[in-house]
Amino acid sequence: MPQGLERAEGCWAWVVLLASLVTQGLTLGFPTCTGIFFTELQHEFQATNSETSWFPSILTAMLHAGGPLCSILVERFGCRVTVMLGGALASLGMVASSFCRTLSHLYLTAGFITGLGMCFSFQSSITVLGFYFSRHRALANALASVGVSLGITLWPLLSRYLLENLGWRGAFLIFGGVFLHCCVCGAIMRPVATSTAPATREGPPPPSNTSAHGCLAACGATIQRHLAFDILRYNAGYRVFTLGVVWMILGFPLPHVFLVPYAMWHGVDEHKAALLISIIGFSNIFLRPMAGLVAGRRDFASHRKYLFSLAVLLNGLTNLVCAVSADFRVLVVYCLVYSVSMSGIGALLFQVLMDIVPMDRFSSALGLFTVLESISILISPPLAGFLLDTTNNFSYVFYMSSFFLISAALFMGGSFCVLQKKERQGRPAEAEGAILEVASERGFMVEDSRGSEKQVYTEITYVTSV
Repeated sequence: MPQGLERAEGCWAWVVLLASLVTQGLTLGFPTCTGIFFTELQHEFQATNSETSWFPSILTAMLHAGGPLCSILVERFGCRVTVMLGGALASLGMVASSFCRTLSHLYLTAGFITGLGMCFSFQSSITVLGFYFSRHRALANALASVGVSLGITLWPLLSRYLLENLGWRGAFLIFGGVFLHCCVCGAIMRPVATSTAPATREGPPPPSNTSAHGCLAACGATIQRHLAFDILRYNAGYRVFTLGVVWMILGFPLPHVFLVPYAMWHGVDEHKAALLISIIGFSNIFLRPMAGLVAGRRDFASHRKYLFSLAVLLNGLTNLVCAVSADFRVLVVYCLVYSVSMSGIGALLFQVLMDIVPMDRFSSALGLFTVLESISILISPPLAGFLLDTTNNFSYVFYMSSFFLISAALFMGGSFCVLQKKERQGRPAEAEGAILEVASERGFMVEDSRGSEKQVYTEITYVTSV
């Protein structure tokens, strides 16, 4: 594939932004509608809450866990081909799932295959924005995340309509056709002429070393390139952010999975219960661009990580509302307040990551970040389902969500403050060391802050003939 067809910050960048917006709506917005099918699938397969929870859990986990493989595909083929491949895989998984006869088959098709396909499309669409935008990167990420809001708004409405008219099998078959639109969006994402764009290697790969040491070295280099363990080890900000988000994810997806069953369990009409998720999505359509504009201001550039921690804290506190009352009017207010914090998280999540790591390592850093995220995503819904089966009380699910979110926010906010304080304390010492080094090279006498003299070095000049 030829590279450098488009330039960054050009007119085509905004077309790519629109394609990324649609792709995120189709992929990242889809897991929020799985709660619509929760009760139907539970009755169809005669499964417990915990067993049924594995379906959205595997789907969302694969949406994030495929990051390293996506990084390899992006490096080898570019974002364009990877997005199109993801759309084809997601479509294949949903079509196959409509013929499933057991819940374990559904885990494989709609969970594993569709989730992996959505991962390829979603993460590649995020990566391509980093190549196309530099000055307006925060705004571009926020505008693209509006697609998630559109998806959260439209997917539940479409799911409820198809479930009533075609059943869950017919709905999944239609979803297979919808995911093919990712291929159209991928075709729009032409390669961009930047020095950090993923290079496409032409021709066969170089011959590999057949020795055991050579294979291990090659595997180590591949893992470091696509999983960025070196960044996790040496970049304290990336380490804090990754651990905080991994802990946060244990509670963050629970309302999307259990809000609709929770409302129906308390007697709310099915249509009104599905409308709650759409309210969250519709509110985010307007709130996410506003959050992006605020985050994109230069005044807030150094405070984005604190704004993210504040949004996580608000999200955790908001979930306590569901534990108080299940009245429909209370739940509507909950959804509106929840949307404010969710918009902040959605608009800042990837922007903070781009601020912490260099752009040429973003794809690999995102790969490791999403793999660790997927572990929490895989555990969270089944753990909540087990808690629900044990207690038969939905309130404990929202208590659990609040605990993880609030503790994660406090951890990230406090850790970032400590890191910033250490950084400020280290700057004067580095500056003094640089002055002493320059002075010693030139033979100057230097006094430190306590007035004691430093050692004098004589400047020697060598004259050589040419």
